[in-house]
Amino acid sequence: MKTVCKIICLNGAVIIAGALVLFTAGTWWRLVTQYSLGEEALRRNDFAAAVAGFESALHMYIPFHPTVDKAAEQLWRIGEQNERLGDVNRALIAYRALRSSFYADRWLVTPGKEWIARCDSKIAALVPLQRER
Repeated sequence: MKTVCKIICLNGAVIIAGALVLFTAGTWWRLVTQYSLGEEALRRNDFAAAVAGFESALHMYIPFHPTVDKAAEQLWRIGEQNERLGDVNRALIAYRALRSSFYADRWLVTPGKEWIARCDSKIAALVPLQRER
């Protein structure tokens, strides 16, 4: 009886470990793929697709993965670039996408708190400018 219980427990542990590995690998692949799509769109000057790619990459959040930081930096650059060009609407879209992506990744902790704070400052400064137009 003990042997059967051990076999069941071992099989369960192997199945759980395998599922976790597959889930992490799939998320990793989607993260890198979405980031690449954002980069491609940025090279084509396709604002909407670039924001969507980087935002989607952030939604595939894996703690300590360097691509998460790169995607956040790209959204920040897009926001700043559009801000310099005077396109407040596009800048707000980029900053809000960055902020909301980290809020969406929250579970036990909220990742990207520093990005959220930076975006909150930018959004607060830009919203009044948007209303003036």
